[in-house]
Amino acid sequence: MDRFHIVGGAALRGDVRVSGAKNAALPILFSTLLGGGLEIGNVPALRDIRTALSLLGHLGIQAVSLPGGEAPFVALDSAAEESGGWSGHFRLSDADESSYEAPYDLVRTMRASILCLGPLLARRKRARVSLPGGCLIGARPVDMHLNAFVRMGANISIDHGYIDANTDGLVGCDIHLPYPTVTGTENILMAAVLAKGTTCIFNAAQEPEVTDLAISLQSRGARIEGIGTSSLRIEGVPEISSCVHNVMWDRIEAGTFLVAGALLGEPLTVHGFDSSILMSLMVALSEMGASFESKDSSVTVRRIDSPKGASIRTEPYPGFPTDMQAQILPLMAIANGSSTVVETVFENRFTHVMEMNRMGANIDIHGSRAFVRGGAVLEGASVMASDLRASAGLVLAGLIANGETVIQRVYHIDRGYERIERKLEALGARIKRVREEAAP
Repeated sequence: MDRFHIVGGAALRGDVRVSGAKNAALPILFSTLLGGGLEIGNVPALRDIRTALSLLGHLGIQAVSLPGGEAPFVALDSAAEESGGWSGHFRLSDADESSYEAPYDLVRTMRASILCLGPLLARRKRARVSLPGGCLIGARPVDMHLNAFVRMGANISIDHGYIDANTDGLVGCDIHLPYPTVTGTENILMAAVLAKGTTCIFNAAQEPEVTDLAISLQSRGARIEGIGTSSLRIEGVPEISSCVHNVMWDRIEAGTFLVAGALLGEPLTVHGFDSSILMSLMVALSEMGASFESKDSSVTVRRIDSPKGASIRTEPYPGFPTDMQAQILPLMAIANGSSTVVETVFENRFTHVMEMNRMGANIDIHGSRAFVRGGAVLEGASVMASDLRASAGLVLAGLIANGETVIQRVYHIDRGYERIERKLEALGARIKRVREEAAP
């Protein structure tokens, strides 16, 4: 099991480019179950992407790597990716439509695997999908997905950890979501593309990743209105075709590097993203003392000499992203004055706080609120990552801590950041990945 060793205090200088977004790539990859094929680019080399491609292969979708020779996709390990074995560009097409089961062994590490349910029901009329695993940040129930599919004409049961669903044909209807769930919106959207009649999704998630999925589907012949809003109208079509689509940039990776720049940038320039989509984060960082220079698709940020405390509340887009609260906590920990974080999206997303407190932070948790008493001097320690974004928060804490920080279980961060240690090292960070077998 890999771990990171970080010696803190090194300034970060230079340029870093943002990778493709995992949270956009995954639903677009699963949309290939709707048929018609797809050529997709800017796919990041991540553990979850490898899992998704393996699952799609099990479900009869053939993935061919492009452009370095048209070789069938194989489940590359991280070592193969590091040596350049990942193209980031694939052609996907139906090879066999007989399979409809997503087994536990393939989905246990990735909650996004639930996204194969809607396309399977719409195209193959049958789906058997293991209840998914993933990060331990809350229940994230799939009830909203299942209730919508029942309204659209599916028969659903849950037995021995599997969702078993079938239909004679999905029929469009009005779906009123009680909460703007991202995966729920994406799942229903994909199912509605091939459903008979019209489906309207109200209180739909407006995250940019949902928009990227909708744009890719529209390019393949889906009829979707209201893209980017809370109300989507989908008129079902008999089939969709292929297209070429490049996955959008990863706004959470971009945000993580912006916080890194606010902590240690002298200066740090982040390339390849639209800063307007990160406005809630940039406003919060500005309140803490950061200043930004924006040009085309890049943003330059310098270290805040005397950061101030701030209050944030995580909310669905366009509010402050829940996926960024762990990363902003180290800045709050060293800031002058107090800060508050209110977590409204997930009920169990402060597992990183105990580890940051072991490094010298002064953070108290009361239910869904974190109260941060600033002015801390962080010290390196051995800490344990509990989920994807917690890992990133601990990395940032380690970058500013005195001495050495050792982060265990970095397989979590590999699920959502493409070679983050290489990108940080190129900026001047003293960080290295240590394999378990190489441990002293």
